[in-house]
Amino acid sequence: QVHLVESGVGLVQPGGSLRLSCVASGSIFSMYAMGWYRQAPGKERELVAQISTSVATNYAASVKGRFTISRDNAKNTMYLQMNSLKPEDTAVYYCNRTLNPASWGKGTLVSVSS
Repeated sequence: QVHLVESGVGLVQPGGSLRLSCVASGSIFSMYAMGWYRQAPGKERELVAQISTSVATNYAASVKGRFTISRDNAKNTMYLQMNSLKPEDTAVYYCNRTLNPASWGKGTLVSVSS
């Protein structure tokens, strides 16, 4: 049973930065491609960034150039560095495998507002 815990909740002003962390347990973290997802109020959950087992990365157009995904397999941890945040980035952020997602964690709330 995979257990995912996201952290990094914050209220930031537009243009600010925040780093999210995701700690995974219960599986061999390094074997899986992982992703950061987000769900804004009234919208479906969307994949915004993904990282393969060979650390190749891919981003949604809406965050490309502003967000950076990374992973530390030794710590079973994945990160999302978010810069130049916009109000439309406000959402609950989740991490999960990109293939055969595990049970979703509670997510972490990011609110971008002045």
